[in-house]
Amino acid sequence: MNFFHSIPRGILLMILATILFSIMHASIKHISSGIHPFEVAFFRNLFGLIVIAPWFIKYGIKPLVTKKIKLHFLRSFFNVIAMLTFFYALSVTPLAEVASLAFTAPLFATLLAIIFLREKIGIRRSGAIIVGFIGAAIIVNPDFKNINIGHMCILISASIWSVALIFIKILGRTESSVTITSYMVIFMIPLSAIAASFYWVLPSLNDLLILAVIGIAGTGAQMLLAQALKEEDTGIIMPFDFLKLIWAVLIGYLIFSETPTINVWIGGIIIFSSTLYVAYRERIIPPKVDKNIAQPADQ
Repeated sequence: MNFFHSIPRGILLMILATILFSIMHASIKHISSGIHPFEVAFFRNLFGLIVIAPWFIKYGIKPLVTKKIKLHFLRSFFNVIAMLTFFYALSVTPLAEVASLAFTAPLFATLLAIIFLREKIGIRRSGAIIVGFIGAAIIVNPDFKNINIGHMCILISASIWSVALIFIKILGRTESSVTITSYMVIFMIPLSAIAASFYWVLPSLNDLLILAVIGIAGTGAQMLLAQALKEEDTGIIMPFDFLKLIWAVLIGYLIFSETPTINVWIGGIIIFSSTLYVAYRERIIPPKVDKNIAQPADQ
């Protein structure tokens, strides 16, 4: 007990978040053998509502007050596409490969921030981004002979998720995290329901239990991550995100008999190191943003 008390609370929350994310990923992979990933995504959003329901009980409709409803919808639209492609990738790709390639999302986000938010970065961060994508190429093999639909879906998901991150960044200038999350859930439930309707099967009681675990674990992990980043500096918290690859390897081997190749380890370490370096550089040297773009308001 004394050992755990000596660890900063933010780090413990981050470690717990990585465990919950890994539980969600493994559960998605397991249940996708009988239920299409698009339907799984719908239930993930539906059961995720359980986690944020206390906000509405406490604040009523106050979190829904906004003047940026179109931006909230666009964020959710891109978010749900990223989720659908990611869930499909989990159903056809080894967990370790999914975890490794998913680390590319911050790299895509940095590229889009340069394009759409006119952020300017230096040679070091540019080099780190290039190295990160080289790591992705190593995972799918340098000759690209073994690239498959799962790999493509993960990279598509990461790139589209980075678009959602841009909208989140813009919304964060004026909207609270409660409002942003509330509208995400409200819009993503019907959007994912449309996709699920094409592959719908009636889930059994056991299926519903697993789907509930997916929804609660996923939303809980996101909330723990957000709280961890509030309590500790990003540079201290984010190195522990690499644990998702460790958990993925362990779960993949013990439950799904998956053994990651050396390419997955090398590529995963390269990608993660690159994203960590980009985050570090952005912390000590904030990117210069075009003055015509409104700056984030103090929260």
